[in-house]
Amino acid sequence: MPRVNRTAILSLLIVSSSVFLLFQLYYYRKYVSKPAPHILSRTGHLTASDVQWQTVKKFVTLAHHFRLPLFLADTAVLTLLSQDALLQRDRLVQEPHCSFLCSGRPITSFALHANLWKYDPAFLLAVKQKGFEFLELRGEDPRLASLDTLLGEEIPLHLLLRLHGYIIQVVFLYERSGNYLWHGALRLKANMDRSFAPFKLLDYGRHAGSYDRPELVLTVLDGLDIRIPSNVSRFLSEQQHARFLECRYRDARNFLQLYPDDSSPDAVEFRQKAKSLLHLAARTLAHLNIPFWLSSGTCLGWFRQCSIISYSRDVDIGIFIVDFRSDIIAAFRNAGLSLKHRFGMVEDSLELSFMSDDVKLDIFFFYEDGDVVWNGGTQAKSGKKFKYVFPRFSLCWAELLELKVRVPCETLDYIMANYGASWSIPVRSWDWKSSPSNVQENGVWPPADWEKLIQVY
Repeated sequence: MPRVNRTAILSLLIVSSSVFLLFQLYYYRKYVSKPAPHILSRTGHLTASDVQWQTVKKFVTLAHHFRLPLFLADTAVLTLLSQDALLQRDRLVQEPHCSFLCSGRPITSFALHANLWKYDPAFLLAVKQKGFEFLELRGEDPRLASLDTLLGEEIPLHLLLRLHGYIIQVVFLYERSGNYLWHGALRLKANMDRSFAPFKLLDYGRHAGSYDRPELVLTVLDGLDIRIPSNVSRFLSEQQHARFLECRYRDARNFLQLYPDDSSPDAVEFRQKAKSLLHLAARTLAHLNIPFWLSSGTCLGWFRQCSIISYSRDVDIGIFIVDFRSDIIAAFRNAGLSLKHRFGMVEDSLELSFMSDDVKLDIFFFYEDGDVVWNGGTQAKSGKKFKYVFPRFSLCWAELLELKVRVPCETLDYIMANYGASWSIPVRSWDWKSSPSNVQENGVWPPADWEKLIQVY
């Protein structure tokens, strides 16, 4: 039996030990010594949270390298951030490896301020090199659409990145003329992979959306530098009610070809005054935190012709009575408007009308009643009451006269309730007591209460 070479064995052991020590040092420096969440769980195996954190980290690192103006827009993560500070601390203690970004959902959403970033194709190349699969979704740019040019060029609207079964959604936010941010709807084209992501779980894309420009702060989440809205609760509230309806330019152009708009000096002057009045009303009600929407003829003008109806001579808005505030009259007076009339009371058929120069602002207050809503009207000389009944509706954002405003989401139902099936045909002679399709007589105010309920100035 040959003699064992002790020197050779000792050398082999030394080499093996050295390799093992170098591996431990590499492992320690790469995974353990970082001031970020632990990559391995207590069992030493990669968990779903670990993989999700690594996926987000890869994306955030790329975003920093290409200077993407991103902020975290994920509703699940932001909801965790908006919780009470004590709950956050408890969560950090219980789950130190990934307390916020690993929300349990297979998606993490970010928003990109598109106007602050010059589109760089090299970013997508780098994304691919890092192992991500991606799906870029484009659509028409509504900022370039108008009554004269119906089709705008295509712009990126959403970017979906996939790695290890996790999805990063990037929603592109564009500045609009009404001083707000807008994103488009996510629509898959015929040749796109419909199994690429769990599309029903995405926070953004079911509809177009609009947002006020959020103030951002840089923070550290699970060891990563990430920007978030400074007012998380407000952003989440906006996200729930962000649905945006685009003006129907094609239908509006067809309408104006049949019924050309009045271009007389008086009509042009009225449209400018109406724009100023609508902007003033929006600022005043925003200061009071009272939501409103376009109603009656102003809503019809937006829906039918993307503008104000020049022969209407007024601006009409609606407010739910639950949002009424007793200081609303004083606020409009302080804004420079004069009260023209006040009809009804908070409990029944309240209506306010203000004047700015020779343009009237009508504010109709709406009351909920089962599966319908209604607003009231009053004839001053007779005390007769009227009721205008609408099917229930939700509110969406839209743009009119370079202003972000609300409109009924179910706009056609709202218009047809008020104007009937012939709403698309202009009617210059309009009697508010008999012309609307949804008007109903609603009794008479007691003469003893006229002084209080029928005030004309």
